[in-house]
This record gives sequence, structure tokens and C-alpha cells, in this order.
Amino acid sequence: MFAVTATRIDPDNPLAGLTLGEHSEPETPDGWTTVTVRAASLNHHDLFTLRGVGIGQERLPMVLGCDAAGLDEDGNEVIVHSVIGSGPDETLDPKRSLLSEKHDGTFAERVAVPRRNLVPKPAALTFEEAACLPTAWLTAFRMLFDKAGLEPGSTVLVQGAGGGVATALIMLGRAGGYRVWVTSRSAEKRARALALGADQAFETGARLPERVDAVMETVGQATWSHSLKSLRPGGRIVISGATSGAVPPADLNRVFFLQLSVIGSTMGTRDQLGRLARFLEQTGVRPLIDRTLPLTEAREGFAAMHAGDLFGKIVFTLPG
Repeated sequence: MFAVTATRIDPDNPLAGLTLGEHSEPETPDGWTTVTVRAASLNHHDLFTLRGVGIGQERLPMVLGCDAAGLDEDGNEVIVHSVIGSGPDETLDPKRSLLSEKHDGTFAERVAVPRRNLVPKPAALTFEEAACLPTAWLTAFRMLFDKAGLEPGSTVLVQGAGGGVATALIMLGRAGGYRVWVTSRSAEKRARALALGADQAFETGARLPERVDAVMETVGQATWSHSLKSLRPGGRIVISGATSGAVPPADLNRVFFLQLSVIGSTMGTRDQLGRLARFLEQTGVRPLIDRTLPLTEAREGFAAMHAGDLFGKIVFTLPG
């Protein structure tokens, strides 16, 4: 079958280890099943794998990809939950992994997953839209509605508008009744965030009109100081990653008056993925897709993410 794999680790030039071509069919251990992939979406996790984050050369070649939607062995339309773990909250299992870490991922014609990891795809969502949900959109859903502890009408600051999680935070926050502010170094991305539903957009590091109830922090080093300064006393910073580098030491004088909420893992539980899909079905909110490419042209999508040339999700499709 055709697949997109990591065959070499290169921290400085991650695309050097990206290989497109034939790969062996997936094996299905007891309790697992095979999904025929119709669409899969790209995440920073895939670039991190090519850089060697969370994986060693000894595990390669590895099929990349965490997110997918497709058909199960009975022809049902499903969304793949990518967290491989046990317990009611798989993300808190110390032995958890994501597809493409220990087991081949979703950038292939077929992928093997535990049966419990399949979530019914609402008919209202296309395969391309559904494929955006398991990582970026589920992470945003958990940040806003599980970890932030906010009431409707609260003000939320989203650091770094443009990526998959950030655009999901804007759209979910708007649908959830929050006032959403965003930051970006790019004037174009600030304008697009406003068009997407953000209430106000500011340059990165700009002084805000007032302090906010919660900050959604996915950037890390580049925005951490601003996140601390922007939060009201008793507010909460929800952290799900650090794309610009590790979070530096906290200003303890400020941290004393706020709450930090690290979501524990990107994504969320299988049940939360089901609720997210129903939320989109009920509200009419749909993931913002920057571009859709055939899986055979995946290198173009990886290059765009590596360059930061995207606003929303990059989705790969396979013939149905």
C-alpha cells in the first residue's frame, strides 16, 4: 500500500527523512481492526517525529500521521482516536502512545487501530473535516471546555493565531459564548483571525485593553512572559505545547495569583472526541482547512507547515 513514512531523523532538516512510497500492510493484533483511510490531517507532531522528538532511529521506518477518518471493516464511517492507552482517560495512562510513535500512523491507505479507538463520524461532517478533529480540534476542545473552567462571556486570549489548534480555539470559543482575543506577529493572520470570529487581534506582546480570564498557551518561550502579564488575578493559563521552545522559568510573583493547567497530553479522551463531533454537528461549526492535497503530494504539505505557511489545517486525501 502507499504510505508516507519517516525513514531518517534529522533535527535540522526534518524533510530529509520524509519518504513517500510502498509500505507493508498493517498487522492487526487481537482487539485491533483496520480502517481504510479516506482523509488524514497534518500536525506539528509529524514534523517533531522527523526531528527525532519522542522517537529513535531504531523504530524507523514509521508511517506518520495521528489523525484520520475513513471506513471500518464493516463499511461504517468512523473517526480514528489516536491515543493508544487504557483507562477512562487514555491521555493519563503513563504507558500511552500516539499513532506513529510505537504503531504505524494514518498517512497510508490503511491503518490498524484498537477497536475501542473508533468513533462514529456524523454524516454532517465530510471525511476531510472529520480528519481534523482528533489532535488539534480535540486539544482545543479540552483546553476550553474541560481545563479552562470558564463561564460564557469570559475573555480568552489565544496566543499565536494561525495554526490548527489556534484556529480551532477561535471557532470553538466563539461558538461557546466566549470573547476571544488573539495575537500574531503577522498582520495578515490577525486579519484572518478576525474574519474567523475573533473579537480583537493584537501584535504578539502588545499591551491588552484589560486582563483576560484565561490564556490558551501553545507557543511557549516566545509568548510566555506576555501570557503571565495578560492574565487577571485568579485567571488560568492552559498549556498544551510549546512550538517556539520550552516554557522558561515562571515569574513566581505572578504565578502566585494565577492557576496553571497543563492538559497532560495533546488531544483528549475517546468520549471527548465523540462529544466534539456532536458539538460541531449541532452548532454548524466546521474546521478551517488551509489546503487539501492528495496523499501522494504530502511533501508539499509538510514543507508548508515547516515554513509556517498555513492558516488552519492541512488535509491529505485518498481516493474513495
